[in-house]
Amino acid sequence: MKGLLSAEKRRWFIVAIIFLAIVFNYVDRQIVSILKPVLKSEFSLNDSGYAWILNIFTICYAVMYPVTGWMVDRFGARVVMFYGIITWSLACIGGGLSRSIGQFGFFRGLLGAAEPTNFPAQLKVIALWFPGKLRATANSLCVAGSSIGAIIAPPAIAWLALTYSWQIAFITMGAVGILIAVLWKLVYQDPPPHILKESVATTAATAVSPVGFKWKELWGTRTLWGILLIRFVSDPVWYFCLFWLPGYLQEESGLTLAQVGMFGWIPFLFADLGAIGTSAWSDKLVRKGHDPLKARKLMLTRVAILSPLCALTPYLGGAWATLAVFSIVAIACLSWLFTISVVVAEAFPVQNVASVLGIAGGFGALGAVLFNYFVGQFMGTLGAEKIFIAMAFLHPLAVLILWTMVRPEKPKNIKL
Repeated sequence: MKGLLSAEKRRWFIVAIIFLAIVFNYVDRQIVSILKPVLKSEFSLNDSGYAWILNIFTICYAVMYPVTGWMVDRFGARVVMFYGIITWSLACIGGGLSRSIGQFGFFRGLLGAAEPTNFPAQLKVIALWFPGKLRATANSLCVAGSSIGAIIAPPAIAWLALTYSWQIAFITMGAVGILIAVLWKLVYQDPPPHILKESVATTAATAVSPVGFKWKELWGTRTLWGILLIRFVSDPVWYFCLFWLPGYLQEESGLTLAQVGMFGWIPFLFADLGAIGTSAWSDKLVRKGHDPLKARKLMLTRVAILSPLCALTPYLGGAWATLAVFSIVAIACLSWLFTISVVVAEAFPVQNVASVLGIAGGFGALGAVLFNYFVGQFMGTLGAEKIFIAMAFLHPLAVLILWTMVRPEKPKNIKL
Protein backbone atom coordinates (compact mmCIF):
# COMPACT_ATOMS: atom_id res chain seq x y z
CA MET A 1 0.00 0.00 0.00
CA LYS A 2 2.84 2.36 0.79
CA GLY A 3 4.32 1.75 -2.64
CA LEU A 4 0.96 2.31 -4.32
CA LEU A 5 0.43 5.60 -2.50
CA SER A 6 3.97 6.65 -3.38
CA ALA A 7 3.38 5.93 -7.07
CA GLU A 8 0.05 7.76 -7.05
CA LYS A 9 1.60 10.81 -5.43
CA ARG A 10 4.54 10.75 -7.82
CA ARG A 11 2.33 10.77 -10.91
CA TRP A 12 0.57 13.94 -9.79
CA PHE A 13 3.91 15.56 -8.97
CA ILE A 14 5.08 14.67 -12.47
CA VAL A 15 1.93 16.32 -13.82
CA ALA A 16 2.83 19.47 -11.86
CA ILE A 17 6.31 19.63 -13.41
CA ILE A 18 4.92 19.08 -16.91
CA PHE A 19 2.45 21.88 -16.19
CA LEU A 20 5.32 24.24 -15.33
CA ALA A 21 7.25 23.21 -18.44
CA ILE A 22 4.25 23.92 -20.67
CA VAL A 23 3.61 27.26 -18.93
CA PHE A 24 7.03 28.57 -19.92
CA ASN A 25 6.90 26.78 -23.27
CA TYR A 26 3.99 29.06 -24.11
CA VAL A 27 5.44 32.16 -22.48
CA ASP A 28 8.58 31.78 -24.59
CA ARG A 29 6.65 31.42 -27.84
CA GLN A 30 4.21 34.24 -27.07
CA ILE A 31 6.79 36.92 -26.25
CA VAL A 32 6.88 38.03 -29.89
CA SER A 33 3.11 38.60 -30.06
CA ILE A 34 3.07 40.73 -26.90
CA LEU A 35 6.07 42.75 -28.08
CA LYS A 36 4.91 42.88 -31.71
CA PRO A 37 4.97 46.72 -32.06
CA VAL A 38 8.31 46.91 -30.22
CA LEU A 39 9.94 44.23 -32.37
CA LYS A 40 8.50 45.67 -35.59
CA SER A 41 10.14 48.97 -34.70
CA GLU A 42 13.40 47.38 -33.49
CA PHE A 43 13.88 45.32 -36.67
CA SER A 44 12.00 47.57 -39.15
CA LEU A 45 9.26 45.02 -39.92
CA ASN A 46 5.80 45.35 -41.44
CA ASP A 47 2.97 42.80 -40.99
CA SER A 48 4.42 40.60 -43.73
CA GLY A 49 7.82 40.68 -42.04
CA TYR A 50 6.23 39.85 -38.70
CA ALA A 51 4.40 36.91 -40.30
CA TRP A 52 7.80 35.79 -41.69
CA ILE A 53 9.23 35.72 -38.15
CA LEU A 54 6.19 33.73 -36.96
CA ASN A 55 6.58 31.25 -39.77
CA ILE A 56 10.28 30.64 -39.14
CA PHE A 57 9.21 29.42 -35.72
CA THR A 58 6.14 27.58 -36.99
CA ILE A 59 7.81 25.81 -39.94
CA CYS A 60 10.60 24.51 -37.69
CA TYR A 61 7.92 23.50 -35.19
CA ALA A 62 5.95 21.66 -37.89
CA VAL A 63 9.00 19.83 -39.23
CA MET A 64 10.32 18.74 -35.85
CA TYR A 65 7.00 17.72 -34.25
CA PRO A 66 6.85 14.30 -36.01
CA VAL A 67 10.57 13.77 -35.38
CA THR A 68 10.25 14.44 -31.67
CA GLY A 69 7.21 12.16 -31.46
CA TRP A 70 9.30 9.33 -32.89
CA MET A 71 12.14 10.23 -30.51
CA VAL A 72 9.84 9.98 -27.47
CA ASP A 73 8.61 6.53 -28.52
CA ARG A 74 12.19 5.47 -29.24
CA PHE A 75 14.19 7.00 -26.36
CA GLY A 76 11.58 7.78 -23.70
CA ALA A 77 9.94 10.89 -22.30
CA ARG A 78 12.53 11.54 -19.59
CA VAL A 79 15.49 12.12 -21.91
CA VAL A 80 13.67 13.87 -24.74
CA MET A 81 11.80 16.26 -22.44
CA PHE A 82 14.99 17.25 -20.60
CA TYR A 83 17.02 18.12 -23.69
CA GLY A 84 14.01 19.79 -25.31
CA ILE A 85 13.52 22.18 -22.38
CA ILE A 86 17.23 22.99 -22.23
CA THR A 87 17.36 23.75 -25.96
CA TRP A 88 14.27 25.94 -26.16
CA SER A 89 15.37 27.86 -23.05
CA LEU A 90 18.76 28.60 -24.59
CA ALA A 91 17.00 29.64 -27.81
CA CYS A 92 14.86 32.09 -25.85
CA ILE A 93 17.96 33.58 -24.23
CA GLY A 94 19.55 33.81 -27.67
CA GLY A 95 16.58 35.80 -28.94
CA GLY A 96 17.19 38.36 -26.24
CA LEU A 97 20.87 38.61 -27.17
CA SER A 98 20.16 39.04 -30.89
CA ARG A 99 21.34 42.23 -32.58
CA SER A 100 20.01 41.62 -36.10
CA ILE A 101 16.88 40.20 -37.69
CA GLY A 102 18.95 37.29 -39.02
CA GLN A 103 20.12 36.34 -35.53
CA PHE A 104 16.65 36.77 -34.10
CA GLY A 105 15.15 34.62 -36.86
CA PHE A 106 17.73 31.88 -36.22
CA PHE A 107 16.89 31.66 -32.52
CA ARG A 108 13.14 31.69 -33.21
CA GLY A 109 13.73 28.78 -35.55
CA LEU A 110 15.72 26.93 -32.88
CA LEU A 111 12.91 27.61 -30.42
CA GLY A 112 10.43 26.14 -32.89
CA ALA A 113 12.59 23.06 -33.42
CA ALA A 114 12.90 22.36 -29.68
CA GLU A 115 9.45 23.17 -28.32
CA PRO A 116 7.57 20.19 -29.89
CA THR A 117 9.44 17.80 -27.57
CA ASN A 118 7.10 18.85 -24.78
CA PHE A 119 3.76 17.55 -26.02
CA PRO A 120 4.55 14.04 -27.33
CA ALA A 121 6.50 13.45 -24.10
CA GLN A 122 3.59 14.77 -22.03
CA LEU A 123 1.06 12.51 -23.78
CA LYS A 124 3.34 9.49 -23.43
CA VAL A 125 3.61 10.14 -19.69
CA ILE A 126 -0.17 10.47 -19.34
CA ALA A 127 -0.81 7.28 -21.32
CA LEU A 128 1.66 5.33 -19.16
CA TRP A 129 0.78 6.75 -15.73
CA PHE A 130 -3.03 7.24 -15.86
CA PRO A 131 -6.03 4.96 -16.57
CA GLY A 132 -8.91 6.05 -18.83
CA LYS A 133 -11.09 7.31 -15.99
CA LEU A 134 -8.42 9.88 -15.05
CA ARG A 135 -6.65 10.41 -18.35
CA ALA A 136 -8.52 13.43 -19.73
CA THR A 137 -8.39 15.21 -16.38
CA ALA A 138 -4.67 14.55 -15.93
CA ASN A 139 -4.01 15.57 -19.53
CA SER A 140 -5.99 18.79 -19.12
CA LEU A 141 -4.07 19.70 -15.96
CA CYS A 142 -0.79 19.25 -17.85
CA VAL A 143 -1.83 21.10 -20.97
CA ALA A 144 -3.52 23.81 -18.90
CA GLY A 145 -0.01 25.15 -18.68
CA SER A 146 -0.46 26.41 -22.25
CA SER A 147 -3.23 28.82 -21.34
CA ILE A 148 -1.69 29.65 -17.96
CA GLY A 149 1.44 30.58 -19.87
CA ALA A 150 -0.71 32.74 -22.13
CA ILE A 151 -2.31 34.28 -19.03
CA ILE A 152 0.91 35.23 -17.26
CA ALA A 153 2.79 36.20 -20.41
CA PRO A 154 1.10 39.59 -21.09
CA PRO A 155 1.61 41.10 -17.61
CA ALA A 156 5.02 39.46 -17.06
CA ILE A 157 6.47 40.32 -20.46
CA ALA A 158 4.98 43.82 -20.50
CA TRP A 159 6.39 44.52 -17.01
CA LEU A 160 9.86 43.22 -17.87
CA ALA A 161 9.95 45.13 -21.16
CA LEU A 162 8.68 48.39 -19.68
CA THR A 163 10.79 48.15 -16.50
CA TYR A 164 14.01 46.88 -18.08
CA SER A 165 14.03 46.08 -21.81
CA TRP A 166 12.57 43.69 -24.35
CA GLN A 167 15.88 41.77 -24.28
CA ILE A 168 15.56 41.12 -20.53
CA ALA A 169 12.09 39.63 -21.11
CA PHE A 170 13.58 36.94 -23.38
CA ILE A 171 16.60 36.23 -21.17
CA THR A 172 14.59 35.94 -17.94
CA MET A 173 12.10 33.45 -19.34
CA GLY A 174 14.87 31.32 -20.81
CA ALA A 175 16.66 31.17 -17.45
CA VAL A 176 13.47 29.95 -15.74
CA GLY A 177 13.19 27.15 -18.32
CA ILE A 178 16.65 25.84 -17.47
CA LEU A 179 15.63 25.49 -13.82
CA ILE A 180 12.53 23.51 -14.84
CA ALA A 181 14.68 21.15 -16.93
CA VAL A 182 16.84 20.37 -13.91
CA LEU A 183 13.73 19.70 -11.80
CA TRP A 184 12.37 17.30 -14.45
CA LYS A 185 15.66 15.40 -14.58
CA LEU A 186 15.60 14.93 -10.81
CA VAL A 187 11.97 13.83 -10.44
CA TYR A 188 10.75 11.82 -13.43
CA GLN A 189 10.92 8.04 -13.55
CA ASP A 190 9.03 5.37 -15.48
CA PRO A 191 5.85 4.00 -13.82
CA PRO A 192 5.99 0.83 -11.68
CA PRO A 193 4.38 -2.34 -13.13
CA HIS A 194 1.05 -2.07 -11.27
CA ILE A 195 0.47 1.50 -12.47
CA LEU A 196 1.43 0.58 -16.04
CA LYS A 197 -0.88 -2.45 -16.01
CA GLU A 198 -3.86 -0.33 -14.92
CA SER A 199 -3.15 2.33 -17.53
CA VAL A 200 -2.78 -0.08 -20.44
CA ALA A 201 -5.82 -2.16 -19.45
CA THR A 202 -8.17 0.84 -19.72
CA THR A 203 -7.09 2.01 -23.18
CA ALA A 204 -9.33 0.61 -25.89
CA ALA A 205 -6.57 0.11 -28.44
CA THR A 206 -3.96 -1.30 -26.09
CA ALA A 207 -6.46 -3.62 -24.42
CA VAL A 208 -6.27 -5.80 -27.55
CA SER A 209 -2.84 -4.76 -28.85
CA PRO A 210 0.22 -5.92 -26.92
CA VAL A 211 2.38 -4.37 -29.65
CA GLY A 212 2.09 -1.17 -31.62
CA PHE A 213 2.10 -0.20 -35.27
CA LYS A 214 5.29 0.17 -37.20
CA TRP A 215 5.93 3.72 -38.46
CA LYS A 216 4.86 2.90 -42.03
CA GLU A 217 1.76 1.07 -40.84
CA LEU A 218 0.49 4.15 -39.00
CA TRP A 219 0.07 5.96 -42.32
CA GLY A 220 -2.35 3.27 -43.48
CA THR A 221 -4.84 3.94 -40.69
CA ARG A 222 -7.89 6.11 -41.35
CA THR A 223 -7.76 7.54 -37.84
CA LEU A 224 -4.28 8.97 -38.30
CA TRP A 225 -5.44 10.92 -41.35
CA GLY A 226 -8.51 12.05 -39.46
CA ILE A 227 -6.40 13.36 -36.57
CA LEU A 228 -4.05 15.11 -39.01
CA LEU A 229 -6.90 16.87 -40.78
CA ILE A 230 -8.50 17.88 -37.47
CA ARG A 231 -5.31 19.50 -36.25
CA PHE A 232 -4.68 21.10 -39.67
CA VAL A 233 -8.05 22.89 -39.72
CA SER A 234 -8.59 23.63 -36.01
CA ASP A 235 -5.11 24.60 -34.73
CA PRO A 236 -4.93 27.88 -36.72
CA VAL A 237 -7.67 29.44 -34.58
CA TRP A 238 -5.62 28.88 -31.41
CA TYR A 239 -2.46 30.13 -33.13
CA PHE A 240 -4.36 33.31 -34.03
CA CYS A 241 -5.20 33.78 -30.34
CA LEU A 242 -1.53 33.37 -29.43
CA PHE A 243 0.26 35.22 -32.19
CA TRP A 244 -2.15 37.80 -33.58
CA LEU A 245 -4.71 38.69 -30.89
CA PRO A 246 -2.33 40.72 -28.63
CA GLY A 247 -1.17 42.76 -31.62
CA TYR A 248 -4.77 43.16 -32.86
CA LEU A 249 -5.76 44.56 -29.46
CA GLN A 250 -2.96 47.15 -29.72
CA GLU A 251 -3.18 48.06 -33.41
CA GLU A 252 -6.91 47.73 -34.09
CA SER A 253 -8.58 48.10 -30.68
CA GLY A 254 -6.35 50.87 -29.33
CA LEU A 255 -4.86 49.25 -26.24
CA THR A 256 -1.36 50.19 -25.13
CA LEU A 257 1.32 47.62 -24.26
CA ALA A 258 0.66 48.28 -20.57
CA GLN A 259 -3.09 47.73 -21.08
CA VAL A 260 -2.44 44.48 -22.95
CA GLY A 261 -0.37 43.46 -19.94
CA MET A 262 -3.32 44.30 -17.67
CA PHE A 263 -6.13 42.72 -19.72
CA GLY A 264 -4.69 40.58 -22.52
CA TRP A 265 -4.63 37.47 -20.34
CA ILE A 266 -8.43 37.37 -19.87
CA PRO A 267 -9.31 35.11 -22.86
CA PHE A 268 -6.67 32.63 -21.81
CA LEU A 269 -8.02 32.40 -18.27
CA PHE A 270 -11.47 31.59 -19.64
CA ALA A 271 -9.89 29.08 -22.03
CA ASP A 272 -8.06 27.34 -19.21
CA LEU A 273 -11.02 27.06 -16.85
CA GLY A 274 -13.33 26.02 -19.66
CA ALA A 275 -11.01 23.40 -21.11
CA ILE A 276 -10.31 21.80 -17.72
CA GLY A 277 -14.06 21.74 -17.11
CA THR A 278 -14.86 20.13 -20.46
CA SER A 279 -12.11 17.55 -19.95
CA ALA A 280 -13.49 16.64 -16.54
CA TRP A 281 -16.95 16.44 -18.12
CA SER A 282 -15.74 13.89 -20.70
CA ASP A 283 -14.11 11.83 -17.92
CA LYS A 284 -17.44 11.93 -16.06
CA LEU A 285 -19.16 10.51 -19.13
CA VAL A 286 -16.62 7.67 -19.11
CA ARG A 287 -17.31 6.95 -15.42
CA LYS A 288 -21.03 6.81 -16.24
CA GLY A 289 -20.38 4.02 -18.71
CA HIS A 290 -19.79 5.78 -22.04
CA ASP A 291 -17.12 4.41 -24.33
CA PRO A 292 -14.06 6.67 -23.73
CA LEU A 293 -13.59 7.62 -27.37
CA LYS A 294 -17.29 8.39 -27.85
CA ALA A 295 -17.31 10.49 -24.68
CA ARG A 296 -14.51 12.66 -26.10
CA LYS A 297 -16.36 13.02 -29.41
CA LEU A 298 -19.59 14.09 -27.72
CA MET A 299 -17.86 16.75 -25.66
CA LEU A 300 -15.86 18.14 -28.58
CA THR A 301 -18.97 18.38 -30.75
CA ARG A 302 -20.85 20.40 -28.15
CA VAL A 303 -18.08 22.91 -27.50
CA ALA A 304 -17.39 23.42 -31.21
CA ILE A 305 -20.53 25.56 -31.48
CA LEU A 306 -18.67 28.32 -29.59
CA SER A 307 -15.96 28.84 -32.20
CA PRO A 308 -18.06 30.54 -34.94
CA LEU A 309 -18.69 33.46 -32.57
CA CYS A 310 -15.34 34.89 -33.69
CA ALA A 311 -17.07 36.09 -36.87
CA LEU A 312 -18.82 38.75 -34.77
CA THR A 313 -15.58 40.40 -33.61
CA PRO A 314 -15.20 43.17 -36.23
CA TYR A 315 -18.84 44.22 -35.93
CA LEU A 316 -18.99 44.64 -32.14
CA GLY A 317 -16.23 47.24 -31.88
CA GLY A 318 -13.94 48.03 -28.98
CA ALA A 319 -11.31 46.11 -27.06
CA TRP A 320 -13.74 44.77 -24.47
CA ALA A 321 -15.99 43.23 -27.11
CA THR A 322 -12.97 41.54 -28.70
CA LEU A 323 -11.82 40.22 -25.32
CA ALA A 324 -15.32 38.93 -24.56
CA VAL A 325 -15.74 37.11 -27.87
CA PHE A 326 -12.32 35.52 -27.75
CA SER A 327 -12.81 34.50 -24.12
CA ILE A 328 -15.60 32.26 -25.42
CA VAL A 329 -13.87 31.17 -28.63
CA ALA A 330 -10.71 30.27 -26.71
CA ILE A 331 -12.67 27.76 -24.61
CA ALA A 332 -13.49 25.83 -27.78
CA CYS A 333 -9.93 26.12 -29.09
CA LEU A 334 -8.27 24.84 -25.94
CA SER A 335 -10.88 22.12 -25.31
CA TRP A 336 -10.09 20.71 -28.74
CA LEU A 337 -6.35 21.05 -28.26
CA PHE A 338 -6.51 19.30 -24.87
CA THR A 339 -8.84 16.48 -25.82
CA ILE A 340 -7.60 15.57 -29.28
CA SER A 341 -4.47 14.38 -27.48
CA VAL A 342 -6.66 12.13 -25.34
CA VAL A 343 -8.44 10.90 -28.48
CA VAL A 344 -5.02 9.80 -29.76
CA ALA A 345 -4.41 7.88 -26.52
CA GLU A 346 -7.84 6.23 -26.78
CA ALA A 347 -7.53 5.29 -30.46
CA PHE A 348 -3.94 4.04 -30.78
CA PRO A 349 -1.70 1.60 -28.88
CA VAL A 350 0.33 3.25 -26.14
CA GLN A 351 3.48 2.34 -28.06
CA ASN A 352 2.45 4.80 -30.80
CA VAL A 353 0.81 7.73 -29.02
CA ALA A 354 3.85 10.03 -29.03
CA SER A 355 4.52 9.36 -32.73
CA VAL A 356 0.90 10.01 -33.68
CA LEU A 357 0.74 13.19 -31.65
CA GLY A 358 4.03 14.33 -33.15
CA ILE A 359 2.78 13.84 -36.70
CA ALA A 360 -0.53 15.51 -35.85
CA GLY A 361 1.18 18.45 -34.18
CA GLY A 362 3.29 18.94 -37.29
CA PHE A 363 0.19 19.10 -39.45
CA GLY A 364 -1.45 21.51 -37.01
CA ALA A 365 1.58 23.77 -37.22
CA LEU A 366 1.54 23.51 -41.02
CA GLY A 367 -2.04 24.74 -40.97
CA ALA A 368 -0.90 27.62 -38.79
CA VAL A 369 1.94 28.46 -41.22
CA LEU A 370 -0.53 28.82 -44.08
CA PHE A 371 -2.94 30.80 -41.92
CA ASN A 372 -0.17 33.10 -40.65
CA TYR A 373 0.75 33.85 -44.25
CA PHE A 374 -2.89 34.52 -45.10
CA VAL A 375 -3.32 36.88 -42.14
CA GLY A 376 -0.02 38.66 -42.77
CA GLN A 377 -0.84 39.23 -46.45
CA PHE A 378 -4.49 40.18 -46.14
CA MET A 379 -5.05 41.77 -42.73
CA GLY A 380 -4.61 45.21 -44.25
CA THR A 381 -6.17 44.52 -47.68
CA LEU A 382 -9.12 42.14 -47.35
CA GLY A 383 -9.85 43.39 -43.84
CA ALA A 384 -10.20 41.57 -40.54
CA GLU A 385 -13.84 40.64 -41.25
CA LYS A 386 -12.97 37.97 -43.83
CA ILE A 387 -10.25 36.52 -41.63
CA PHE A 388 -12.66 36.09 -38.71
CA ILE A 389 -15.32 34.60 -41.00
CA ALA A 390 -12.80 32.06 -42.30
CA MET A 391 -11.95 31.04 -38.73
CA ALA A 392 -15.64 30.56 -37.91
CA PHE A 393 -15.90 27.51 -40.21
CA LEU A 394 -12.82 25.63 -39.01
CA HIS A 395 -14.06 23.87 -35.86
CA PRO A 396 -17.39 22.78 -37.42
CA LEU A 397 -15.33 21.21 -40.21
CA ALA A 398 -13.22 19.45 -37.57
CA VAL A 399 -16.39 17.97 -36.03
CA LEU A 400 -17.32 16.40 -39.37
CA ILE A 401 -13.86 14.86 -39.70
CA LEU A 402 -13.94 13.59 -36.09
CA TRP A 403 -17.13 11.58 -36.55
CA THR A 404 -16.35 10.21 -40.02
CA MET A 405 -12.67 9.28 -39.73
CA VAL A 406 -11.65 8.65 -36.10
CA ARG A 407 -12.04 5.17 -34.57
CA PRO A 408 -9.99 2.73 -32.43
CA GLU A 409 -7.06 1.25 -34.37
CA LYS A 410 -5.09 -1.92 -33.77
CA PRO A 411 -2.33 -3.64 -35.79
CA LYS A 412 -3.69 -6.15 -38.31
CA ASN A 413 -1.36 -8.90 -37.10
CA ILE A 414 -3.00 -8.90 -33.63
CA LYS A 415 -5.54 -11.65 -33.12
CA LEU A 416 -8.39 -11.27 -30.63
